Amino acid sequence: MRKGISFASSLLTVIYLSIMEKIDFVVNGTVTSPQGFSAGAASADIRKKKDNRLDLGIISSKEICEVAGLFTDNKIKSPSVILCQKRVLEGKARAIVASSGCANASTGEQGFASAIEMSALAARVIGAKPDEVLIANTGVIGVQLPMDAIRAGMKKIVMKPDGGHDFERAIMTTDTQPKEVAVTVRSGANTFTIGGVAKGSGMIHPNMATMLAFLTTDASVTPAYLKKSLQDAAAISFNMISVDGDTSPSDTLLIMANGLAKNELITGKSGMADIFQKAMNQVCIFLAKAIARDGEGATKLIEINVKGAANLKEARQAARTIVSSNLLKAAIYGNDPNWGRVTAALGRSGAQVEEAKLDVYAGKIQVIKQGIHVPLDRTKAVNVLKQKEVPITVVLNMGAADATAWGCDLTEKYVEINAEYTT
Repeated sequence: MRKGISFASSLLTVIYLSIMEKIDFVVNGTVTSPQGFSAGAASADIRKKKDNRLDLGIISSKEICEVAGLFTDNKIKSPSVILCQKRVLEGKARAIVASSGCANASTGEQGFASAIEMSALAARVIGAKPDEVLIANTGVIGVQLPMDAIRAGMKKIVMKPDGGHDFERAIMTTDTQPKEVAVTVRSGANTFTIGGVAKGSGMIHPNMATMLAFLTTDASVTPAYLKKSLQDAAAISFNMISVDGDTSPSDTLLIMANGLAKNELITGKSGMADIFQKAMNQVCIFLAKAIARDGEGATKLIEINVKGAANLKEARQAARTIVSSNLLKAAIYGNDPNWGRVTAALGRSGAQVEEAKLDVYAGKIQVIKQGIHVPLDRTKAVNVLKQKEVPITVVLNMGAADATAWGCDLTEKYVEINAEYTT
């Protein structure tokens, strides 16, 4: 009898805890949704187009933060990325300063000097030490930062608790839509928020894509777990998107955690580690999909689901290769149900494949069964491709590993944008 009571009590405890753990999206959430964060932005005319477009911004915390970051895999890194990497290794920061219109890449010693000065100017705005400010730039490669314009622009920045929306617009280049989100997590008596903004539209490919993404949280998290959580979230989000197969010298993903939620300290072994990771994953996947959806010239989001791969590495490899195929992207733009483009990309992905075991679905319609194309109603297949979000599922039947990647269609507009990028 006692065993029965003990089991019932344990079951009720599990049910109670599951009810008490909840992740909710914040209405109009952004990078300043967590406690203690503010942001500001200004038009510094970095693009020299005299259009008063916001292009310079700062995110700051009123308390010093634990920080973690991931950066471009490109062998050529901008001076700003190198400076930011060094400061992230020191483990503490209070602010991020970012600009759009100039990548500060391939700019030599002057580029380093400009990055150092830009972070010092931002530190002055918020009353921090220069080495407490992280930096990111995006835009044209091979152009020096216009420091006179940035000095003047810094003087116009006003930090506000609701300034995250302006900051997001200040980092956009060819983006057509802002990319921002926040979630609030409730776990027992603990409540904390994670917010984020991102930019990215062209030069997007797995291995950190070409993007800037900045996350904030008021959660209390150990530095080691913050870093691991960011790496794990990036692996299933920002490293699983592709627009055009290119990466840049500027890719930067940062998170700052100020601990103002006063929650139980989250470590890799704490009870809240799992829900913190789930919330991080939701924020990063939301932003990553927003980047893929807003690919330069894109009209559709493509989602590739690979199931039944031999292992996780091969599942991700297959999904990324398929979503990166320009032939498939062009076919989806033209509503052309040419499923051979899926199998061709899969076959060169490096994943273990046995054609006789392969099944492929467009939406819910099976188009390949055991490696053979299924006769189907072409109109139904075309209708799947006409959707704003096109899901394709590839079942390898080689194991139990699954992965998802996101991309977009390839249109004439992409060529137009990149043929005129500096003109």
